Amino acid sequence: MNRPPPGPTLPEELLLLALDPLRGTPYCRNRILEYALAGAALAELELQGRVTGQRDEIQVVNPLEPPDPILAALMRSLTAPGKGRSGVPAQGWVRRAGQPAGGMYLEAAVQRGVLLRETRRFLGLVPYHRHPAGPQSYAVHVRERYAAAERAGLPDHRSRALASLVAAAGLDRHVPGAGLASRSATRSLVHERWPAHAVYRNVRRDATDQSGRRAGGMTTSSGGE
Repeated sequence: MNRPPPGPTLPEELLLLALDPLRGTPYCRNRILEYALAGAALAELELQGRVTGQRDEIQVVNPLEPPDPILAALMRSLTAPGKGRSGVPAQGWVRRAGQPAGGMYLEAAVQRGVLLRETRRFLGLVPYHRHPAGPQSYAVHVRERYAAAERAGLPDHRSRALASLVAAAGLDRHVPGAGLASRSATRSLVHERWPAHAVYRNVRRDATDQSGRRAGGMTTSSGGE
């Protein structure tokens, strides 16, 4: 079994938990996965002591860029101490950064052989990608470690941060764990961890927008009868 590189980041772990290793498709909608990866980047930056979240705003407390190039690129979009406003709204940043974060993490995983990239065509016309496990994948290790952390009651900050993001994206039904009681416990973490809460608020906003569009369509259809 391939082992992960030293110290895989939270977004790297979350990406492997979120993808079906055989089919290469996420267990959630692509947009939700993007939100979750952006939130995971914030959680990783917080664990490294570079940012904090107060009143749902991201505060940069250590402007020194991390060695990880993706985290460094994402951190540049945050307001540094003494520049402009005091902080960046977490929900809005997750929404804006989701797509670039998702693209960067997928591309990096493909480049390292952790994931493969297969191009398919919807109805034979519209191209889309699948990302099954690659020859250097360590997805099994990540899933085993996540399951062990859940069985141990999420004993450290990193495991709680990852669990809160898994729950915020609705992935808790698809990753190994300790059953319904464990899922209930991880979902309570969403409101305690500000990066996960920012992800959850965007997921809820999308769900509300979709419900509104469906209701509007039904009203228009009914009105035309």
